[in-house]
Formats: sequence, C-alpha cells, structure tokens
Amino acid sequence: MEQLKTYHSASRESFCPGHPEIEHVGIEVTTGPLGQGIANAVGMAVATKNLAATYNRPEYEIINNTTWCMVGDACLQEGVGLEAISLAGHWKLNNLVLIFDNNNITCDGIADIANTENINAKMIACG
Repeated sequence: MEQLKTYHSASRESFCPGHPEIEHVGIEVTTGPLGQGIANAVGMAVATKNLAATYNRPEYEIINNTTWCMVGDACLQEGVGLEAISLAGHWKLNNLVLIFDNNNITCDGIADIANTENINAKMIACG
C-alpha cells in the first residue's frame, strides 16, 4: 500500500513512478516522447532475433528472451509508436509483448478527445 501512495511521484524509491527511469530494477530503457518507447522495444526485439540467428546453435540456445513494453493510451496516439507496432506485426516478432493500459486517460484528460478508433481492432490488423 505504501508503494501505491507514491504513484506518479518523483520519488526514486517508488515502484510506481509516472515515468520509470533506468534506476529502477528491470527498467532497461527510458524514453521521452510518447510512442518512442514502443519503437525502442521493437528495436530490442529485432536485435534479439538477430543475435539468436547469429549465435544460437542446435541444442545450444544462448539467446532467447522476451521484450516487454508498457504503453498507455497517449502512446498509441503517436505515429512513431503505431508505425513501430505495424512493423513488429509485419516481421511477426513473437518475442515482443506490449502491455496496454487501456484506461482512456492521458495527462491532458480523456483519450477520446483526440482519438476514438478501436485500438483492439488496430492491433489485430497489425498482426
């Protein structure tokens, strides 16, 4: 409960900051502009696939990880994020997982002020 009280705070001890920074265990990359984190995650997943194709051998798999990316409503209103998702679907990156906080809220208010498309349908269309 104490951690939840620090939600969206500047506290470096918080597990629930608004924008997690690399000082938190498990956070490998942090970004600035909305949607850029999705593009970073796609790049990391592509890099993993390339490393696996280069170094893995039958019966000796050394590269086999999943890239996890948390995104919010506003992240999916940005072209860079949606274009990266489209590319990930086209390349069938099965080592990438997006966790979508589909709460219809952005820093500026409700998400449907600027966007009313069906995000689930869009994700299915992207593959």
